[in-house]
Amino acid sequence: MLFGRTPRLPTPEQALKGRPALAYEVPDQHTVLGTPLLGPYPEGLEVADFGLGCFWGAERKFWQLPAGVYTTLVGYQGGYTENPTYEEVCSGLTGHTEAVRVVYDPRQISYDRLLKTFWESHDPTQGFRQGNDVGTQYRSAIYTHTPEQAATAQASREAYQKVLTSSGYGTITTEILPAEGRPFYPAEAYHQQYLDKNPAGYCGLGGTGLSCPIGVARA
Repeated sequence: MLFGRTPRLPTPEQALKGRPALAYEVPDQHTVLGTPLLGPYPEGLEVADFGLGCFWGAERKFWQLPAGVYTTLVGYQGGYTENPTYEEVCSGLTGHTEAVRVVYDPRQISYDRLLKTFWESHDPTQGFRQGNDVGTQYRSAIYTHTPEQAATAQASREAYQKVLTSSGYGTITTEILPAEGRPFYPAEAYHQQYLDKNPAGYCGLGGTGLSCPIGVARA
């Protein structure tokens, strides 16, 4: 599994066992927005979770939005191993993808707008890779927190697929699943707001250059 040419997800039985708590501490504050990274969050805010390749550049896409994003943090989601480490996730033996959690104010920014950023910031047709980054931890994913988010995400995928197909791209491989039962484990301190701390750091994120329709995604 580790060294095969084609990445594949482990089964629950193959996955690393993990541990009952994080093996490291997570910073208190966002280095750009100055807001708390971990909840509880102020009343009225909502949570959205996305996987779109290396989470360093992915997180920056969301904190750079002009208004409505309260905080962002990176972590691991969608796998089997409890409280994994970065090295374990990169082994391919946890089942997680690198994810970004976006805490936002729906009175200032819509879930549609977050989805537009998500779709346009990566190529969602690449399966277990994103550009030169290859592995199950780079797969495209949306983990939804409400039925409304789920319906809106599904509609946006259908709308964007039409755009991609007309331009010669293949089938979207993005998994859209409930966040319930798929815990978000915050990543190590050095990964949080990595490209703010390291402005010249690596970012392998690249979109298709195609615009995702807005409005048609709303359920």
